[in-house]
Amino acid sequence: MNKPIVVFDLDGTLVDTAPDLLDSLNHSLGTASMTPTEAAWFRTYAGHGARVMIERAFAAQQKALAVEEHDRLYTLFLDHYGANMPGKSLPYPGVIDAIRRFEKAGFLMAICTNKTEGFARKLVEALGMSGHFAAICGQDTFAFRKPDPRHLTETIAMASGDPEQALMVGDSRTDIDTAKAAGIPVVAVDFGYTDRHVREFEPSRVISHFDELTVPLAKDLIAAARA
Repeated sequence: MNKPIVVFDLDGTLVDTAPDLLDSLNHSLGTASMTPTEAAWFRTYAGHGARVMIERAFAAQQKALAVEEHDRLYTLFLDHYGANMPGKSLPYPGVIDAIRRFEKAGFLMAICTNKTEGFARKLVEALGMSGHFAAICGQDTFAFRKPDPRHLTETIAMASGDPEQALMVGDSRTDIDTAKAAGIPVVAVDFGYTDRHVREFEPSRVISHFDELTVPLAKDLIAAARA
């Protein structure tokens, strides 16, 4: 019999990766004589992927971005980011305690991220967290990615979880839309990477700290979704 499962997004949900993403962005921008990007502006776009971050940086500085230059900067970004992992990235406060609560209650854990699977695994392993997750699925694990609900449902299947007893935890509209399309309740953290407050996207619940992610809350949300 498959077990209940909590599926987490990675960047901006489990781990604050923004400092390292910013470093890699500014490393690549520096080769194009661009002004370094400020952290406060950057965090709202940190979850959109390297290509979008580069595009937004050029748009903010009102500079044209040729396709070839975009590709060059994207490659530099990835090389720098991969070589410096985990860098300054850290799990958010309360993450490990929350994971242990759910493990003790018999839940499986998995990660469903639009980071590449290789980078996701490397980061989670470098932070000493890989043993907690029955599956780590990235943008290239399947032929589809969030917000396609199959990215979530196939992650659950790969982890041998029960889709009827599943909960998603994320920080963005993409995560919320994915879970809704899959018919799975979703808890949104309000400290992640989004340019609009997550409550606007109507998740099942919003939390401000992982101390609020409890087993009773998960069971209540799962039961309500199946009622």
